Amino acid sequence: MRERLTDALYGLGWGTVKRLPEPVADALGRRIADAAWKRRGQGVLRLEANLARVVPDAGPERLARLSRAGMRSYMRYWMESFRLPVWSEERIRAGFAPEGVHHLEKALASGRGVVVALPHMGNYDLAGAWVTTRLGVPFTTVAERLKPETLYDRFVAYREALGMEVLPHAGGSAFGTLARRLRAGGLVCLVADRDLSSSGVEVEFFGEAAKMPAGPAMLAVRTGAVLLPVTLWYDDSPVMRGRIHDPVEMPADGTRAERAAVMTQRVADAFAAGIAEHPQDWHMLQRLWLADVDRRPRPGREKSSGGEKP
Repeated sequence: MRERLTDALYGLGWGTVKRLPEPVADALGRRIADAAWKRRGQGVLRLEANLARVVPDAGPERLARLSRAGMRSYMRYWMESFRLPVWSEERIRAGFAPEGVHHLEKALASGRGVVVALPHMGNYDLAGAWVTTRLGVPFTTVAERLKPETLYDRFVAYREALGMEVLPHAGGSAFGTLARRLRAGGLVCLVADRDLSSSGVEVEFFGEAAKMPAGPAMLAVRTGAVLLPVTLWYDDSPVMRGRIHDPVEMPADGTRAERAAVMTQRVADAFAAGIAEHPQDWHMLQRLWLADVDRRPRPGREKSSGGEKP
């Protein structure tokens, strides 16, 4: 019943919000965000705890302001995502203004393939739609299977309509397909700031240990593709901002795993730089640092904090 309700709510969002005038949708998103923030649920509390690491000198009042701004940013992501399927190509091109585009253009022109790694910041669906629309470059990504299956199908159909090739997160099978796309000179885009699996790489992130996915760096090591971290944020305008950071250099020495670990740390450093500048646009409503994961209640006793972007 809960899964059917979740699917129905997302269906209502895509079916109703996209028909609203943009100012109305924006205002609705802010009201929903403020209501969620005032309830002080687990997601909001987790967001504040994460922001306390990003901004360690912030007192309770500043953290509260940041978390409120964070919930508004997070809801802006959803409102934009519900409306993206009806945005014109002109609106998409005008809706994102990234810095450092020359890094991406140069990497694509090299023919080596490109891996773009992003954190849960801003609206990476809009950034992806901008790449396919403004640059005319298709790309491949992966999506974790959601429950119910109909909800997963909604997200796949939504992203495919924006010009993305979406693969199910299926371990070696997805990795092999991504590697083939890169060897053919293609573009792969992956969200890469949270991985609590056994294959995650331990990194130092804002002074503490966390795990991030090994996939982006390992793909670069195995295929020779260029690895580009990207961070995204909002300002007070309708335009999302972003930065394509300098390419992550591959170490000359070490095993594949060792080189991938070094590169993953460098990606984490780029993420940290972008998040520190725009903490309110990092939509991390989940546990990330190992110290928090180790203190989790035993399975079956913890309530879901919810809110992670798919």
